Amino acid sequence: MKAFDAPPADGDRGFGLLAAQVDTAAAGAYNIASGQPVSPRDVTAAIAAEPGCGVPVRFGAREPQPGGPPGLVAGQPPQESTRMSGTTPLHLYRTMLYIRMAEERIAALYPEQEMRCPTHFSIGQEAIAAGVCAALGPRDYVLSAHRSHAHYLAKGGNLRAMMAELYGKDTGCARGKGGSMHLVDRSVGFLGCVPIVGSTIPIGVGAAFGARQRGETDRVTAIFFGDGAAETGVFHESINFAAVHRLPILFVCENNFYSVNTPMGPRQPEGRTITDIVRGHGLPAERADGQEVEPVAALAAAAIGRLRAGGGPEFLELETYRWLEHCGPASDIALGYRPAEEFEAWRRRDPVALHRDALRAAGVLDDALEAQLREDIGRVVDAAVAFAKDSPFPERSELLANVYPTQASR
Repeated sequence: MKAFDAPPADGDRGFGLLAAQVDTAAAGAYNIASGQPVSPRDVTAAIAAEPGCGVPVRFGAREPQPGGPPGLVAGQPPQESTRMSGTTPLHLYRTMLYIRMAEERIAALYPEQEMRCPTHFSIGQEAIAAGVCAALGPRDYVLSAHRSHAHYLAKGGNLRAMMAELYGKDTGCARGKGGSMHLVDRSVGFLGCVPIVGSTIPIGVGAAFGARQRGETDRVTAIFFGDGAAETGVFHESINFAAVHRLPILFVCENNFYSVNTPMGPRQPEGRTITDIVRGHGLPAERADGQEVEPVAALAAAAIGRLRAGGGPEFLELETYRWLEHCGPASDIALGYRPAEEFEAWRRRDPVALHRDALRAAGVLDDALEAQLREDIGRVVDAAVAFAKDSPFPERSELLANVYPTQASR
């Protein structure tokens, strides 16, 4: 099975959609050249032979298309009709593993002091990003907040551009001027993230309203934020506006129970949940476990289906737990604001390990495939880091470009 050559600058985009999107029993994957079925191991072997490349695989029904056979090419998101096959169990695992390994590399490199931006990690929270984004199509919008790496990567954001942004390089997704909390990749519908808590919620509502005004009725907007953002005034204003206009928005609250170092108790009355508050605004809202990726993907897919049918905005509160400090690559358990036993209880519910064990029990994953997935992902992460380190810094003459309006642009 010959792999397509991927453009070097785009070799990481949609990475989670390449090798392990294939679950032949559930998705009917086949080689577009021969029409023969392929297995997950076939696809992984092809990518191992040519790292950073896609394979000529299509998922689902063999529907002919004008201009040539259907297929997926590395560096391009799949068509919406094939995107839902991305909820196959092996694909979900690869996406989470990709996020985990990319962030672990960032955490290992951060002490070198070459990344000079504040960095917030999603380690321990990967199932939410992977599950929700698997249910979205390439035309759909995603917005995030300060803890954004997982959402960016799960939506297909370019890893090389993300790494370069963390290093402040001109090849970064924000030209090296934004850092970890200003990721953007409009080519895959990731409209951006902003560090001001709650601020991307109204931006996402505005994006959804704009799409409605343009007649883009098939476009869904997913907005990710934390439990702290649900305590801002603009959260309530945005929820209300979305409800009034019945906008196709999925609000996704990743409740990790801490706003920086403050737990829920001093911030919210006992017995009242964020979901309760949202229901008061008239939105369908559901509270669920955010550590098991397949139930998360199912919840998201059902909600997004209703959004596409014109059902109006919905809200998911997904409970999860971050492993590292609020900002930075270190552990903060020694600070005492989080009990060690609480941390260990949540660590035993590691979303990556939970899903890995389920796949092993189902006979979908074995040691050889696990090793190949890790080797494949490791190569992509290595290439992204090398690209970032080798890239140039912005020229001094570009310091104010796209930051402040120039006299000519006023």
